[in-house]
Amino acid sequence: MDPPLLDASQRSVVDHPAGPLLVLAGPGTGKTTTLVESVAERIARGGDPERVLVLTFSRKAAVELRDRMALRTGAARAPQATTFHSFCYALVRAHQDSDLFVEPLRLLSGPEQDVSVRGLLAGQADLERLGLAHVRWPDELRACLTTRGFADEVRAVLARTRELGLGPDALDAFARRTGRPDWRAAAAFLAEYLDVLDLQGVIDYAELVHRAVLLARRPEVAGWLAARYDAVYVDEYQDTDPAQVRLLHALAGGGRTLVAFGDPDQSIYAFRGADVNGILDFPHAFPRADGRPAPVAVLRTSRRSGAALLTATRLLTQRMPLTRLPAEKVRAHRELTPVREGGRVEAYTYPTPGTELDNIADILRRAHLEDGVPWSEMAVLVRAGSRTVPTIRRALTAAGVPVEVDGDDVPLRHEPAVAPLLTALRAVATAEASGSRGRRLPGWPAEA
Repeated sequence: MDPPLLDASQRSVVDHPAGPLLVLAGPGTGKTTTLVESVAERIARGGDPERVLVLTFSRKAAVELRDRMALRTGAARAPQATTFHSFCYALVRAHQDSDLFVEPLRLLSGPEQDVSVRGLLAGQADLERLGLAHVRWPDELRACLTTRGFADEVRAVLARTRELGLGPDALDAFARRTGRPDWRAAAAFLAEYLDVLDLQGVIDYAELVHRAVLLARRPEVAGWLAARYDAVYVDEYQDTDPAQVRLLHALAGGGRTLVAFGDPDQSIYAFRGADVNGILDFPHAFPRADGRPAPVAVLRTSRRSGAALLTATRLLTQRMPLTRLPAEKVRAHRELTPVREGGRVEAYTYPTPGTELDNIADILRRAHLEDGVPWSEMAVLVRAGSRTVPTIRRALTAAGVPVEVDGDDVPLRHEPAVAPLLTALRAVATAEASGSRGRRLPGWPAEA
């Protein structure tokens, strides 16, 4: 495969010889191409593909990177491209104590974790009524123990606690110092939750990374990791959480080669534990071998967005100070050079959510019918997919706008093929609970 044509800013990243490097890469600046070319250049200089590790945040991105690197290098042994969680799982499995776990640990899915947390909370509510509970939730929270919203909040606390490297005792001590009885209860719940997971031989995502970090800090494992990889690349670095940053210190700290691509202006996953401070602190958190801060490179050309869109985004980003990165690098990052003109940015406000949906449908239909824009070239972006995508899909479909939703953005229970089945099962369960066992529900076929 012939190499792509790179601009000067991309070439400077590809030619980076060794040591840490932060690459500020806005949307459409050729970030993935630059990452792939950097890996290809390292291999062309005699590097071993098996000693190169590329970390990202989704299986889809990992597969794409793996395929592009294999195609570009033509190497029989392609560099490893994987998600943080897949890497952590392999590390934990490789060092799993066979005396404690006969079977390999199983990774707990999000819905399974939800069921586990809600089950424990419901059990605690029952024990509270009997006066036997050892987890003492504050009085104002006891009525919430069986609600989905409270379970979601507890899950978030558990995840953030492990991402910060805290255990039940540390969380309890912090709660005592700050006078937070709810956090003391959460600390006791965390201890019980971890015991239950160990008994079941399962592990959740936050605990997985936490245990991988603990493993990586063992002298023998740290030595093995340090000798295992010559270079580590990280895609979408702005999405890292504190635990993942600690893992990277074990993998590629001390001035070793760590090339991180990211955009602090795209840090939108704080609700999942992502911490923009990871990318802001990178130059000092991963210094060069001589102690100087890591260099910062900038990809300066936007191939995707026209001048009008870049101007609009600049009006927003100028209100978002990035004080810990070099000022000239931040300016270059936000003052991209477009390769094409054009584009249009419009902002609308609506009095109600229903009016907003009606007008979105109208804009899409007009674009298709009057301007000839194919449906496949339109997109609707939302902030909270699991809560808003089902509503938007119903509204657009009712307005005659065809909709295709990524399966990862819709909870299984909201899928059109699944929701009716769950309703039917709920009706059967309700009928059986009310003593209707053996009687056919009105309007149902005999075989139901």
